Amino acid sequence: MPIGEFCNRDVVFATKKMSIPEAAQLMRQFHVGDLVVVDEVDGKRMPVGIVTDRDMVIQIIAKSLDFNEFSVGDIMSPQLVSVQEKEGVFETIRLMRAKGIRRIPVVNQEGGLEGIVSAEDILDLLAEEMTELAKVAPREQEHEAKTRI
Repeated sequence: MPIGEFCNRDVVFATKKMSIPEAAQLMRQFHVGDLVVVDEVDGKRMPVGIVTDRDMVIQIIAKSLDFNEFSVGDIMSPQLVSVQEKEGVFETIRLMRAKGIRRIPVVNQEGGLEGIVSAEDILDLLAEEMTELAKVAPREQEHEAKTRI
């Protein structure tokens, strides 16, 4: 299954110039722990980084710095790893594991932001698939019992 069919298309995003309090308010409002940082290019949102609640804690709060002196661009993770929407779920899992990331933006062929997927999203999908697979054996036995009497 292509990751683009499964990803969350309602991505909460920020710009590099957004203040830390604004970003934190977005996270609170939408109940998310990260924001994809984008640049607007020709009307398209191009992901350039990601900022997490952990980034805010580690880089500002834990150091007792004034969060009003920083913008999202100052603390975002700039080595953004993304995945093409046509990539498969398992290829996405391999990429996330190799890079040690729990969230990954999904982009189109032009690099524009299409969605985001988290390790938790994939776990939910796989748990659903495993539950369906677990139902196969009892049904097979039931079917055999009915047809071989």
